Amino acid sequence: MSRSGLNRELMSLQGELLRMGTLVEELIYKAVKSMLTKDQAMAQEVIDTDDVVDQMALEMEHKCLSVIALQQPMARDLRSIGTVLRVIVDLERIADHAEDIAGITISLMEQEYMKPLIDIPRMGDICRDMLKRSLKSYIEEDTALAWSLIEDEKTIDALYNQIFRELLAFMMEDPRTINQALSLLLAAGHLERIADHITNLGEMVVYMVDGNRVDFNRISRES
Repeated sequence: MSRSGLNRELMSLQGELLRMGTLVEELIYKAVKSMLTKDQAMAQEVIDTDDVVDQMALEMEHKCLSVIALQQPMARDLRSIGTVLRVIVDLERIADHAEDIAGITISLMEQEYMKPLIDIPRMGDICRDMLKRSLKSYIEEDTALAWSLIEDEKTIDALYNQIFRELLAFMMEDPRTINQALSLLLAAGHLERIADHITNLGEMVVYMVDGNRVDFNRISRES
């Protein structure tokens, strides 16, 4: 494969990664929206679409390995392909978490919520914005934008802790709320994990551009 051929393959991978990321962002939106509006059909759509994301990940992994085998890229090109291989894993995991949130939505479909859902949708909005920015940082090779994800991850952690405290209070006051409270806490936990996976994307952008390994989650905890 010529240099121009390799560049075309790298651009193709970039486009496919962006398409996958856009689809995953849509799944986050629909998973949280279905919970908020009790839309069972939308929740089921999220569950069904997870298989599409899984197939996209398999096809991109195969393409990455084929490029490595045929071209044996070095240095920056190899880091670029390694970044794609890592990012597709995180995107696939994010889709899995969205699927799990949709499953919780369906399990709660016949129940009236013990309180208005405010912080869970807010977490969803922040996660979607983080994912959009992480993909933008990847496309534009903008490490400053990637580093900015740390502050959002802190916000997500704070919201999760707030939800935990509120739901714990409900459970202590009325044991009949325990099952629903645990389900809502689990949904918030999935969003917290989604944010962690998105920070992984940011870390890989820094690695791709600068060749440096960083741990955004550790930095977030220590700052």
